[in-house]
Amino acid sequence: MDVQLYVYDLTRGMARAMSQQFLGTQIDAVYHTSLVFGNIEYFFGMGVQTCYPGSTHHGRPMEVVQMGTTHLPLETILQYLESLKEVYSPESYDLFAHNCNNFTNDFAMFLVGKGIPEHITNLPKRVLDTPFGQMLKPQLDAGMRSVTQAPVPPQNVPRPASTNGAGGDNVQARNTPSGITTNGMAPTTSAAYGSVLNVTSLSVLEKHLQNASATVATIFFTSSTCGPCKVAYPMFDQLAGQYPQSLFIKVDINSARDVAANYQIRATPTFMTFSKGTKRDEWTGADPNLLKANVESAIQQAFPPHPHTLVKAPTLQFGSLKSVTYAKVPPLDKLMAKLGEAANDTELVALRSFIEKRNIQPQDAKLPDLKAVGNTFQSKITSLPVEVRFAAVDLLRCAMLDTRVSGFFAEEQEVKTLSTLIRHVIDLEACPHNLRLVTIHLACNLFTSSLCVKEMMVPGNTLATLLIQLITSSLLDASHPTSRVASASLAFDISVANYRMRREESREGLSESEQVELAAGLVETLSGEDNADVTTALLLALGYLVYCAPQDGELMDMIKALDAKDTVSACKTKGSLKKEVAGLL
Repeated sequence: MDVQLYVYDLTRGMARAMSQQFLGTQIDAVYHTSLVFGNIEYFFGMGVQTCYPGSTHHGRPMEVVQMGTTHLPLETILQYLESLKEVYSPESYDLFAHNCNNFTNDFAMFLVGKGIPEHITNLPKRVLDTPFGQMLKPQLDAGMRSVTQAPVPPQNVPRPASTNGAGGDNVQARNTPSGITTNGMAPTTSAAYGSVLNVTSLSVLEKHLQNASATVATIFFTSSTCGPCKVAYPMFDQLAGQYPQSLFIKVDINSARDVAANYQIRATPTFMTFSKGTKRDEWTGADPNLLKANVESAIQQAFPPHPHTLVKAPTLQFGSLKSVTYAKVPPLDKLMAKLGEAANDTELVALRSFIEKRNIQPQDAKLPDLKAVGNTFQSKITSLPVEVRFAAVDLLRCAMLDTRVSGFFAEEQEVKTLSTLIRHVIDLEACPHNLRLVTIHLACNLFTSSLCVKEMMVPGNTLATLLIQLITSSLLDASHPTSRVASASLAFDISVANYRMRREESREGLSESEQVELAAGLVETLSGEDNADVTTALLLALGYLVYCAPQDGELMDMIKALDAKDTVSACKTKGSLKKEVAGLL
């Protein structure tokens, strides 16, 4: 898609005419900018807003700049946009420090790899550098809010696009054993129906049943004159919402006589269930409990629950799935000092400035040129003296806590920056402990971004493979428990990401070979681990890796071949966690 920058003048010419007189410096415009692609205009004011191009109260743009072309899928773009909303909230708007141009610059960086023209982003500084600008700042900010944060007329707001992000929090699907789940299938998650369908003709009914031949269908034959039927309505509607992959149909036989005749309905209410195209049960009577029992029995038969949902594993079922990240920012002056002459590198200086500002007030932190930052880490960092490389990687680790940064590098072509740094540690003979450790911490911080996790779980993505290689090689570091704890934490993050894909999207994020490699490393380390913190992290990672995994897959075959159950049962740790994990094996 082509990406355009729309540039507006909020003063409609007054700045050009009067700025010299009031500020003592020439200002051509007070810029408001937005990005346009896919026939939608995106901008920041009252939060992140959208409209049809050129349809805001600002009128037509004074200039349209061609920014380039983005090849990113719309779903990926919208997911990144969601992460920007955390930074660009309605309350965070500031005319001088956190405005529409900052948003547009950040969004453009992600879409086309470059920001908007500097004369636009530098305008607030030019104004505040003047005495009158400083003096009038509060009045200007307050006076412009009605202009900058005005709502878009409803008729000009496009219909929102929907995405199925990996970062969604489907609590029932991820944590409770009540969901009907099969080996590699979770029909309670991605909704196909979700509500009751009302049908009035035989041809329409048969078409719905044909479309539902791979699932369970329940028909409720009722009539407008049937008093008892109303007793069963709430339960029928509840079941339709609870099991959205199953079809629930109501047929009023007074207006659908051909249906009543075809199914020989002689009384209402009458219910029928169909399992994968075959009629299963038929009964009459408005007993909500019987209705619930029969419907759930049909679903259970069609989609037998995964054996793991019957195992008592409260830590895994109800425990936190929040990723382990490393958010502590070290004293940056000391960190930069360790870099020697490299501390003067333009991109490293910009990265440090971004981290410092973000640490104080995230909305004041303008993104550095992330493309240039990436080029620096790809070409220069691995050529620094080996004993100081960790300092540069630690700098990037701190920046990666910002979802704008992690999202950018997740979508970088061939994930080149991250791949370069991780592969460097994997391949480096006698890798220094501090370099290995901060690289693992950097990898953990990738999981702050749902977009990064989503991209990592795309089949064929090399980043997941590299992370698993980093984990398994680092678990072998017998002399440094901190490396093993961090590696096990990274294993937890990637195992949980795969588990959520399994339960919420009915697919595996990691390939079978990646899961087998990761599980083998976890089991091997568990067999000789004495450190309690490492053991707990390893058990959690292994637990989520195998929880509700396909029972006939390579992962569970390997688990059996390694006698992993005996290894887990024998590991040195207190509490019930090892019993829970052993129960899954």
